[in-house]
Amino acid sequence: MRNSSNHADSLIPYQEELSRFIENYANGDGVHETPIPSLALIRSSKTTFPSFSVHEPALCIVSQGSKVVMLADESFTYGPSSYLVVSLDLPVSAQIIEATPEVPYLCFRLKFNPKDALDLLNQANPASRTKQRSKRGLFVEQTSAPLLDAAVRLVRLLDNPQDVPVLAPLIVREILYRVLQGAQGDVLRQIALSGSSSNRIAGVVEQLKRNYMEPLRIDELAAAAHMAPSSLHRHFKEVTAMSPLQYQKQLRLQEARRLLLSESADAADVAFRVGYESPSQFSSEYARLFGLPPISDITRLREQLGRVL
Repeated sequence: MRNSSNHADSLIPYQEELSRFIENYANGDGVHETPIPSLALIRSSKTTFPSFSVHEPALCIVSQGSKVVMLADESFTYGPSSYLVVSLDLPVSAQIIEATPEVPYLCFRLKFNPKDALDLLNQANPASRTKQRSKRGLFVEQTSAPLLDAAVRLVRLLDNPQDVPVLAPLIVREILYRVLQGAQGDVLRQIALSGSSSNRIAGVVEQLKRNYMEPLRIDELAAAAHMAPSSLHRHFKEVTAMSPLQYQKQLRLQEARRLLLSESADAADVAFRVGYESPSQFSSEYARLFGLPPISDITRLREQLGRVL
C-alpha cells in the first residue's frame, strides 16, 4: 500500500504542471488544437452527456477530473492516475463524469499513427517483434512518472514555438516509446507489426471505413486479410469488441446522426445515404444505439447542445 501511495505522490508535481499549462492555454471549455501537430488540450467545467464518435488512434492523459469511454458493452474509466490509448479507429461513446467549474476536467490528447511505432520496434530487441494473439485495441494503463514528464515537456514547447519543429517530434517519439514500454504496450506493438493478426484486422477496419455504405462481404474482407471468415470474425471481435457487421452499423449510424444534425435532412433519405435499404430497420437500429428514434434523438441532441451553448 505504501508503494502505491508513493507512486501516486510522485505523479502529483507533473499532474499539477500539466494542469496549469492546459488551463493557461485553453481559453474556456472545448477542444483546443495547438501549434504542435496532433496535440490538443481539452477542458470542461461540467460533466457531459455521452457523445458518440469514431475515435482515432490517440493517447489521452487526464490531469484533472475523469472520463468513461464505452466500446460496445465494455467501459473504460480513466483519470489522473491512468491514461487511455486507442490504437486503431474504434466507434465509441465518451462521457466526462467528473468536472466542476472549480476543478475542471483537463486532458492532453495526442493523436498518432500506429505505423510510427515501427521505427521504435526496429530498434527494440527481437522479442518485441514477435507476432502474438490479438488483443483489444483500446486500453487504460497506469500512468508513470516518465510518461507524464515527457508530456509536460511537450506542452512546455507551446511557450517556445520556435523550438516546436525540432524538439516536438523527438518528445512525441519518446512518449510513444513510454507507451510501448508500458504493461499493455504489446497492444500497440501488434497493431504496428506487419503481418500480425491485429495488423491485418486494422487493415479490415480501414476497408470498412472506406466502404461502410456498401453491403458487407465477409468473404472478400477475409480474403484481403488472408484469413478464413471464422478467423476474421474471432480476431476482429478480440480487437474491436464487436463483429464486422456491428462495426459497420456503428459507422453508418454515427454518420447518419451527423447528417441529421448538420443538414436537417429527412430520416429516410439519410438511411439510404448511409447504406440502409429499409428505413424501418434504420430507425430501429438507430434507436437501439442512441436510445431514441432519429427525429426524437436529434431534437433531444439540439436541446442538449443549446443548454451547453
